[in-house]
Amino acid sequence: MSETTHEMGGAVSIASTSKADLANIPSSTGRGANGTGFTNITAPPPNTDSALKANVLVIGNSGVGKSTLINAVLGEEAALAGFGMQGTTKELRVYENATLPFRLIDTAGFEPSFFKRRAAIRAVKNWSKNNAKAGTIDTRINAIWFCIDGTSSKLFPRTIRSLSQATSMWPSLPVIAVITKSYSVPDRQRNVELVTNAFSAQPHRTNLRKIIPVVAQTYTLNEDAYAAPEGIAELIDATNDLLPEGYKAAEKDIARFKLNRKRVLAQSVVAAATTSGAVVGAVPIPFPDAAILGPVEIAQINALARIYGITKNEASRKFFDSIVQVGTVSLAAQGAISALKAIPGVNLGAAALNAVIAGSIVAALGEGTILAFEQVSLGNKTVADIEWVRGFMQSRLSADFVATARAALAKSGDGMSARKIAQIALGAFIAGRGKKK
Repeated sequence: MSETTHEMGGAVSIASTSKADLANIPSSTGRGANGTGFTNITAPPPNTDSALKANVLVIGNSGVGKSTLINAVLGEEAALAGFGMQGTTKELRVYENATLPFRLIDTAGFEPSFFKRRAAIRAVKNWSKNNAKAGTIDTRINAIWFCIDGTSSKLFPRTIRSLSQATSMWPSLPVIAVITKSYSVPDRQRNVELVTNAFSAQPHRTNLRKIIPVVAQTYTLNEDAYAAPEGIAELIDATNDLLPEGYKAAEKDIARFKLNRKRVLAQSVVAAATTSGAVVGAVPIPFPDAAILGPVEIAQINALARIYGITKNEASRKFFDSIVQVGTVSLAAQGAISALKAIPGVNLGAAALNAVIAGSIVAALGEGTILAFEQVSLGNKTVADIEWVRGFMQSRLSADFVATARAALAKSGDGMSARKIAQIALGAFIAGRGKKK
């Protein structure tokens, strides 16, 4: 699934890139000391000076997905700002992250009706005026995100006209049109064209700079297909680029922040795939072999590749195939299954036991794929390093895997849903990764 990012006022550019944090994701791979060639990834230093942050107005109708988008960009560590008006009213919420150079002003009360729309914009003005009087922060709006629901293309003209009217007092500010819920790849190009035409047709002057289709959280299409989070890193980059020079974050800090965000977004893909694996495996007959997980693992790998911007071509296909083979037909996979079945004292029915085994294999392969793709993204490895990735993925199904899966078995029980078992399995592997730091 490639993502299309269009820049207005110049040539159109297309780039391939790429909510559910199930646990605290470690800020480091923690694999650098054991010979696997991993580079530790640490979070960028926080920008603790709120007064130096720029302000980005996030505007869109109720239900467009602003909260999900804000969580995807800022992360669970985002906090309601506690200055001036306490950052929160019925119409307004202000969020910021310790690292990013901008805070997000969410017009929570914005609705299509004239009076609600006016109340939302008045709340922004009051927030700006009151904090300016107090001298606590720079309250100027520096950029605007127009949030547009990608599943409601017929409403694009009306939505854009409403948003443009509401922000007409800031005609020169750069605007990024964020097309949320852009699950359908075939619809993305058409939606970008529709949004471009809608902006051109509306009478209010708008300084449109970019149109970015976004998927802010993993969307499960079926057991073997996921719309992975996409566009978040591009939105962060585009916003930082449009800020005045005094506010922009250093490129290396933004890069490290984006890599950490990608890891968390990738975790939601692994969560969805682990659930699918547990569902596939939860059959009341002996678990045949890991090959039945092939479609789930392929979908997981493809979705993770989109997040990390790894283009699908002949070289990367071999890289992906090596990962799938380790998780399906390899001796490591067969050995892991046999070891789990042989654990004494497991008091689980066949369906629950099979669900744990299947979910554990998918979770382990997903966690390993994230780490492998991070190394490719960092330039430490390439998709040509087939033997390296094969050896590394086999290590994910070693004795450590059996011990971790055993911990998941101990917490599972008959009568649990496949989703609950998947959560237990994934949680065990996340915790196991943290202990290896």
